[in-house]
Parts: sequence; structure tokens; C-alpha cells
Amino acid sequence: MENLGKKIAQSLLQIKAIKLQPANHFTWASGWKSPIYCDNRKTLSYPEIRNEIRDGFVKIIKEKYGTPDYIAGVATGAIAIGVLVAEAMDLPFVYVRPKPKEHGLGNMIEGEIEAGKKVVVIEDLISTGRSSLKAVEALRNANIEVLGMVAIFTYGFHISEHNFSNAKVVLSTLSNYEILIKYALESNYIQESDIEALKSWRKDPENWGN
Repeated sequence: MENLGKKIAQSLLQIKAIKLQPANHFTWASGWKSPIYCDNRKTLSYPEIRNEIRDGFVKIIKEKYGTPDYIAGVATGAIAIGVLVAEAMDLPFVYVRPKPKEHGLGNMIEGEIEAGKKVVVIEDLISTGRSSLKAVEALRNANIEVLGMVAIFTYGFHISEHNFSNAKVVLSTLSNYEILIKYALESNYIQESDIEALKSWRKDPENWGN
């Protein structure tokens, strides 16, 4: 999977779905300062990369879980790629909202799914993991068995590892922060002098840059 991780990292940098700016940081919606910005929705506009991600997900799911009953996507970033994975595996699809709909039936899970069914959850990006795990909680509350979660990319924060461990959810990703930084250095996207800032950010992202 390391070769796939490197290829995915290359693709994400190539189309600027991921940007690295250690000397000119970004500010996330949470207020955190960050040397990296990730928007994996851009991959949907590039058929070759989109298919690469779809096929990577299908491979991981088959190797780890065989064939689940359903694919579930986390709204909104993983709905489209989740549908592509479900289509490739000839499986039904549902998606999970971040909170119940405020009108109509008040659904949090959209689509038809029966209690007792087994799902693999698709996510596009893992930061702290809290929003992703809300989707898992909603599915479990509906008596759905969550086999695991697969995502395109993770920052690999200790807090996310802690959250997934506490929730007893197995997470697999196509690529990750360590692979990305290694490739970015090899390809001269960043310099050796950037490495310390990039590593220190991941250790304490909440206070970095303040």
C-alpha cells in the first residue's frame, strides 16, 4: 500500500488538493494555524485521479472486509466518492449527515438500510476524527454494524488515533501526512529546512503558530 500512498500524495499535490506552506500558514475554520490545507473534493474534477481513489478504496475494502452489505459516505465530502465505490462494488449506498435534518423526517441517515446490515464508511479527510465518528455513532444507533472506515488522507494526529481507538473503529487510509511529507521532500516541493516546522505542527496543531 506504500506505493499507492505515494501515488495518491503525488496526485493530491499535483492538482493542489493539498497545499503545503510552512512559511505562510493557513487558518482553518477551527482557528488552528496550519502549514497544510487539504480539499479532496478537487479530485472529483480529475477522472484519472478520481478513479485511482475509487480503485484504492475497493482494494482496501475487499482485502480487509470482503464484501459488506452497504457502503456509507460521510456528508458532504465523501458522498460522491462513496457512490463511485458502491457502484464499482455493485452495493447499495447511504450517506450520513453531520446532524439530523431540521425538517421533514429529521433523518440523519439518508437512503434505505436495514438494521443488522454491515457497512464500510467512506470519508475524504481525517483530522481529529470527531465528525467522522459521529457518522459511525449514527449508524450504530440504527443497529448497523460498522466494519470500519476508509479515508483518502489523514493528518495522523494523536487525538484522532485516540478517538478512533476509543470508538473501536478501524481506520484505513489511502495516504497520510508522513508519506506526503516524504514525497514532497523527494520531489523538491518543500525543502529540508521546512521539515522541522511540518513535524512540530503535527505534534501540537492546536497551538502551532500562535
